[in-house]
Amino acid sequence: MENPFVFGKIISGDHFLDREKEQQRLQRNILSGINSMLVSPRRWGKSSLVRQVAERIQQDDSSVRFCFIDMFNIRKEEDFYSRFVTAILKTGSERWEKWMEDAKLFLTGLIPKFSMGSDPMNDFSVSLDWKEVKKNPEEILSLPEIISIKKKIRIVVCIDEFQNLGFFNEPLVFQKILRANWQLHKNAVYILLGSRRHMLTDLFNNPSMPFYRFGDLVMLEKIPAGFWPLFISERFTRSGKKFPETLAANIPALLENHPYYIQYLTHEIWGNIENEVTEKTVENAISNLLDQNNYLFQMQTDNLPNTQVAFLRALSDGVASFTSMETMKKYDLGSVSNIRRIREALIQKEIIDISPGKLEFLDPLYKLWFTKNFMT
Repeated sequence: MENPFVFGKIISGDHFLDREKEQQRLQRNILSGINSMLVSPRRWGKSSLVRQVAERIQQDDSSVRFCFIDMFNIRKEEDFYSRFVTAILKTGSERWEKWMEDAKLFLTGLIPKFSMGSDPMNDFSVSLDWKEVKKNPEEILSLPEIISIKKKIRIVVCIDEFQNLGFFNEPLVFQKILRANWQLHKNAVYILLGSRRHMLTDLFNNPSMPFYRFGDLVMLEKIPAGFWPLFISERFTRSGKKFPETLAANIPALLENHPYYIQYLTHEIWGNIENEVTEKTVENAISNLLDQNNYLFQMQTDNLPNTQVAFLRALSDGVASFTSMETMKKYDLGSVSNIRRIREALIQKEIIDISPGKLEFLDPLYKLWFTKNFMT
C-alpha cells in the first residue's frame, strides 16, 4: 500500500490539510484582480496552497489560467525574462505551434528564438537578445496583460522564491521596472511568493521600496496543532494501522507544528510498523530522522563561528534576553552590538527567524539535533 503521508513535493487533494481561510483569501484576491504577496519560511506549504487554490478556481472557471515560475535557480535578469516569456506563452495556449505564433504576434519589437526537444510540450523555451530586451523590457512584462485581453482570459502569474531578485546586479532598479509595469495591469494578476520572511517583510512593507503595498500581504502561519492528530490517526486507520489520537497529539508539539517535518516523521513511522504506533515507535522514528540528517546538520554547524554556536546554545536554553549581562557573560557573546551581528548573520543563513514576539530555530529537526549534540 502507498504511504499516506507525503513530503518534499507539492501537496494536493486529500493530502492537503486545512488552510481554508488562506484559500478563501487568495481566491477572493484572484477573482477580484488583487495582487497577493505570500510569505513564509520554506516547507510551510506556500506553493501547495497556491496550487490548491488554482485547482479550486479552474474547476469553476477555465478562463482563469495559472502561470507558475520558480526563481530558485534564476540569478540574472536576462534569465528571468527568458523564463518569464516562455512560461507566459505556455499559459496562453495549449499547443506549441500557437506559442510560436503568439511570440511573433505579441513580441513585435523583439526577435525571439525558439528551442525544443523531442517533447515540445515540455522542452520548449524562448531566448531573447539581451541588448534588445534592455531597451524595451515593457514589451515582455506586459505580455500577461496583453494576452489576457486578446484572449479574454485572466492570467495569474505566480512567482516563487521572489526574493532571489536580490542576486541580480541592480535589484532595486529591476524592482522599479517590474512595479512600474505590473501596477498598470487590470486583467493579469500577480502572486509573489517568498521564503526569506525578514527580507520580504521589508521588501513589501517598507514605504521606500518599489513593491510597497503592491497587493495583499499574506504572512502564512503554521497549521494549528489541533488539526494534526485527527489527520494523522485517520490516515493510519484507513491503511489498516493504528496511531492513537492521544499519541498523535504529541507530534505537532515535538516538531513545532512544522508541516513538512510532521509529514516526514509520520511517513517514517508508517513505513516501519505493522500494526500499532507506540511511544517507542515515535522515539525510534525521531532517532532515524536525526541519523539521516546528521551529516547535513553537522556540516551546517561546522561552518558556524563559535559565537554563533554559543548564540544557538542560548536560544536552545530558552534565553529571552540576549543582551542581559548574565547572558552575555554565561555564553561569551561579547557586546550588545556583537549580539546584533550574530543574530543578523544567523537570520541571513536561515538558521533562525524572528516570528511574532520571539526568536526561534527555523528548522525544528535541526533544533532537536543541536540540543542532542550541544546541550548535553
